[in-house]
Amino acid sequence: MGCTAPPPTGESVRVTILRGASLQAVADTLHAYAIIDSPGWFRFCATVLRQDRAIQAGIYDFHRHRPVREVLRALVRGQAAFQRLVVPEGLMLSEVAAEVERQLGIPAESTLTAAADPALVAEVAPGSRTLEGYLYPSTYFVPVPPTARAIVTQMVREFETQWDSAWTARLDSVGMSRRQVVTLASIVEGEVRYDIDRPYVASVYLNRLRAGWRLQADPTVIYALGRRRRLFEKDYLYPSPYNTYLNDGLPPGPIGQPAASSIESVLYPAATDFFFLVAQPDGHHIFSRTLREHLAAVARVRTEQRGNGR
Repeated sequence: MGCTAPPPTGESVRVTILRGASLQAVADTLHAYAIIDSPGWFRFCATVLRQDRAIQAGIYDFHRHRPVREVLRALVRGQAAFQRLVVPEGLMLSEVAAEVERQLGIPAESTLTAAADPALVAEVAPGSRTLEGYLYPSTYFVPVPPTARAIVTQMVREFETQWDSAWTARLDSVGMSRRQVVTLASIVEGEVRYDIDRPYVASVYLNRLRAGWRLQADPTVIYALGRRRRLFEKDYLYPSPYNTYLNDGLPPGPIGQPAASSIESVLYPAATDFFFLVAQPDGHHIFSRTLREHLAAVARVRTEQRGNGR
């Protein structure tokens, strides 16, 4: 009885095991949802196996009519339910917060508050106001019920996991701090659509920095404006320390969450003498050494856009 059962079928059932709940209460809850067939047999097994005091509180997903030992094993191991959270590359902090709200129902303001926690910021990004740039883009499985603090912490821990120790050793070679690398990587992330372009886009911006040119990166203007939309001429004059058309050097901090590939492209850029880039309609970039070459590339792209009805 309860030792064998057919494979799980149908929808899973979500149940909550309260902290401090008695063995009787746990058995009755599982039986009420038809997860187990006999609360008495469940209590007997839990007691004989000495697992009656090892059951962990939490929210669990079970299929109905499962073997008692299978259910007990999950409860003792704390195999609580998880929700999936997908965070794409390049999102601004405000957009990450909006995705958390959309996917998990946590108010965006809660995520923004958690991402500005002074203790966590000081640990990961000293000198920053928020964790912008350090919430690593990935797919997460978040324990139920999720909290903004737990999600932000999980994303920051993933950033630290993704940060290669060799990258730290490389910082001196490129003459940049980690924060500066993450900042430039976030601009690269905002600029590229294809991986092959990353080291070349990084080389353009690094060449400009070394030559004392302004970056003039459109993603920084979008960040300054606070929302994604088509840019107009007046937008390039928008007063903000993040607007690299108006300010020299890097912006004050990251403008989004870069993936490891963008960070790596800044630390190991392509060796080029490119100073200009323009995106083609398909998302690939044309790179140029001189302004004359760049203007010709821009004219070619505009011709292609007109041909595509854009």
